Amino acid sequence: MALNLDQTHQNFLNFLQEKGRASATILAYGNDIEQFLTFLKGKNINEIEQVSVNDIEDFKNHLLQNKYTTKSVARKLNSIKTYYKYLEKEGLIKENPSQKVEHPKYILTPPRILTKMEYRSLRDVVRNDPRMYAIVELFLQTGIRISELARLKLKDIQNNKITINAYESHITRTIPLNKPAQNAINEWLMLRTQSENDELFITKTGKPFQVRNIRTSMDRYFRLADIKNATVNDLRHTFIAHQLKAGTPLILVSKLAGHKRLSTTEKYLEFIKESNGQENMKLEAL
Repeated sequence: MALNLDQTHQNFLNFLQEKGRASATILAYGNDIEQFLTFLKGKNINEIEQVSVNDIEDFKNHLLQNKYTTKSVARKLNSIKTYYKYLEKEGLIKENPSQKVEHPKYILTPPRILTKMEYRSLRDVVRNDPRMYAIVELFLQTGIRISELARLKLKDIQNNKITINAYESHITRTIPLNKPAQNAINEWLMLRTQSENDELFITKTGKPFQVRNIRTSMDRYFRLADIKNATVNDLRHTFIAHQLKAGTPLILVSKLAGHKRLSTTEKYLEFIKESNGQENMKLEAL
């Protein structure tokens, strides 16, 4: 009995969960496959065995015609190819039509790296907001991910270091805190509301300061600082790039950033101006 599209979609998501894939990855795959299957249903295709190479090509062209970037289209095709590998492995299809579909060519855009003037301007506009000032300093001085910052507990802060606990596919790591970061955190802790929640960053009502709210607040301060085309993730890019430029060893930067592969960190070398040529075993304070 042939599986309908909705059944294969849910089974695929269950498979990713069983494999321990990160929740953000599962969500991205789920959204991409849902969009693909919705497109197929619009062509009156309701069973996975009915899908041909031409159908996948049509979906690719549909995305490009609707102004999706080539990078986004390539990512969605990666999701489809992973989905089909699962179907093939489970014996749910006889042939894998996705193998014959090529990715659109795209140019890798460099990461947005804030200049010294930009991140100093950002500091200026958050100076009177102790919570956001501490958040900005943590991003700039440690390069942690926004999801990691939102998960930080009070016990994870130990004077001159922070501990990023293992979650999903990421392992535990420790990052040193320099004086600017320590001072910003201490100033926030003096004003932090007493709460049953032990997250480092909370709201005025004592609830955890969630990722979406952190993003909203950061976007507001980017506008106030007149920093164009920047996102929270660009503060992480800025930390990594400036450390490499200052001569901090590649392996150390990769470890502190929590990159699974050294090649991920190496890519930043293409986008920074020539380094000082000397190794600096201490982290550079931004």
